[in-house]
Amino acid sequence: MGLITEQDAVEIRQRLQEMAGPVRLIHFTQELNLELGAETLQLMKELVALSDKLSLQVFNFLLDKEKVAEYRVDKVPATVIQNGKDYGIRYYGLPAGYEFSAFLDVILAVSKGDSGLLATSRSKLVQLAHPLHIEVFVTPT
Repeated sequence: MGLITEQDAVEIRQRLQEMAGPVRLIHFTQELNLELGAETLQLMKELVALSDKLSLQVFNFLLDKEKVAEYRVDKVPATVIQNGKDYGIRYYGLPAGYEFSAFLDVILAVSKGDSGLLATSRSKLVQLAHPLHIEVFVTPT
């Protein structure tokens, strides 16, 4: 049995039709001692099957050290979301519950190559003198 129900798949397909361009999910996992690792990989596989604009690459966190270093991934499960350009977006863990909707929002934004920020926010961000590292933490509810 899949993680995405047929009813949810219909709604997800509809949302993914808003994609402007292709998005690649680069997923890092490992076989042993990883809580929710198999479920996260299964979800990624089911998700990319719902749109021809989505693709998935899977790497082993323990074995594919070059890719781990290239994408600066420091824990698993991890999913990089990019459209050919790496915006630095890393999703760690299983995007379930309310987080799944936010995960889809990120895919849509990356497909458009646009953050959706207002011009005033963009002008303030341009003024930053140093790179900014932002992490958002959520807990299951």
